[in-house]
Amino acid sequence: MSTKTGSAPTRREQILREAARLFAERGFHGVGVDEIGAAVGISGPGLYRHFAGKDAMLAELLVGISERLHEGGRMRLEESAAAGLAPEAALDALIAGHIDFALDDRPLITLHDRELDRLRESDRKQVRKLQRQYVELWVDAVRALYPELTSLEARVAVHTVFGLLNSTPHLSGSSALPDRETTAALLHRLARGALAAAPAAAAPGAGADDGSASGSADSGSAPGSASGRRPGGAPAGADGTGPGTTGESAGKPAAGTSGQRS
Repeated sequence: MSTKTGSAPTRREQILREAARLFAERGFHGVGVDEIGAAVGISGPGLYRHFAGKDAMLAELLVGISERLHEGGRMRLEESAAAGLAPEAALDALIAGHIDFALDDRPLITLHDRELDRLRESDRKQVRKLQRQYVELWVDAVRALYPELTSLEARVAVHTVFGLLNSTPHLSGSSALPDRETTAALLHRLARGALAAAPAAAAPGAGADDGSASGSADSGSAPGSASGRRPGGAPAGADGTGPGTTGESAGKPAAGTSGQRS
């Protein structure tokens, strides 16, 4: 999991980063506390000074990335508005933030996809709430640039983009991705292209905007998160963050999260 630029990770952050990597590689039940401790150079029992157990780590990972995606997106939009930037620039800022998540926190996208149902109900609800809020930030930004879209159309477009961005865990081989800068630029172009196609794809005379739809799409980050179970993730229930999107989504897809695989 990413940390603030220029700052050394704390022991707690090191533990979470290694736990995310191991859980993503081998599954939550395939990893023991001793193995997580060994990965950061402490004993298994010593790890309990930082976390009550694996369940606590999983909750902090998935709730944490949903919080960071939502807060980061909100701050980007506020900064864009304060600077008087055009809607296009505000949307670009959101896309860039989610791409950072999709490239730097790929284990969290996988983790959200596979392990969200292992969280306590209260934590799952918190993740999905944050992911829905993250999606709505995007919906507002998309409609500011493309006002001809209804909220429902914009929401579908956002979930689609989360699914695209949160596909990075599937490109993890040494030759699967170009360098980071090139990959980020490519993902940005693809995301903008998908959103730009939405107005042209909207059927003429499409039905009136249904405001109630906003609660039906869980988003992502994420992880954030697209709809369904991944933070912005691909169809199967994702939201992005991806770390983008969320739980019960429009069309039942689950990232960051996209999705969010926000």
